[in-house]
Amino acid sequence: MRRWSIAPLSVVAFVGLSSVHPFGNPRVEPAKGLDTLLLGARMPVNVRAVLLAKCADCHSSETRWPVYARAAPASWLIERDIVEARKKLDLSHWEELPVERQSVLKAKIIQQAKSGNMPPVQYLAIHWTAKLSHDDLLALSTLGQGEGSGEASLAGSGDAMRGNAIFEKRCTGCHALQVDREGPRLAGVYGRKAGSVAGFAYSAALKKSSLTWDDATLEKWLSDPDLMVPDNNMSIRVPKAQERRDLIAFLEQKR
Repeated sequence: MRRWSIAPLSVVAFVGLSSVHPFGNPRVEPAKGLDTLLLGARMPVNVRAVLLAKCADCHSSETRWPVYARAAPASWLIERDIVEARKKLDLSHWEELPVERQSVLKAKIIQQAKSGNMPPVQYLAIHWTAKLSHDDLLALSTLGQGEGSGEASLAGSGDAMRGNAIFEKRCTGCHALQVDREGPRLAGVYGRKAGSVAGFAYSAALKKSSLTWDDATLEKWLSDPDLMVPDNNMSIRVPKAQERRDLIAFLEQKR
């Protein structure tokens, strides 16, 4: 009798503990419907479709809560992952973000998709249909292309101070100067051989490129990395010629 009495008590305890949210409660914001997301976003229809189908489950308030998410400790682990996911990218509030922040997040989306880090392994183990297909990757790679076609190169030197501001605005989503992040450290990149930072996981295409970063190669790379080195992991373009010149001047100053 005692064994049978323990079982229901255990179930009640697990369900009761699920009302505790040690990592925050992502269920507070009510769902409005998946089709309401990104309606005003400036992005191609096929890109929006991929984000809704493959990303919104964790990166928006439209999470589909499975049955096992109702009992602790499974509920805690799922809530932890969703809280952290929404901190990094919340598609429910995309239209509220400044254009500059959207540009940074677009770059991160492309980088994470190209590198294979998203969706994460633990999510794919259960939701295997969320794996990004080749067509999905091609669609996401176009995210930043709607920000204007690349302007022709400019002659002359850029302004390193303006370049610093551009670096902070456009690059720090994936890069830092002194440490590797999603992208390699950029201090010393000017004059460095492409794909040569020890320990960083570059794309095979970039490591085989034999490029050395200088004014000419950085200009082409920042204008359109996919055109210069197909199948690379770079996730952002700088379409404005003056911004490219200023950014290159800043990177040269940091070598």
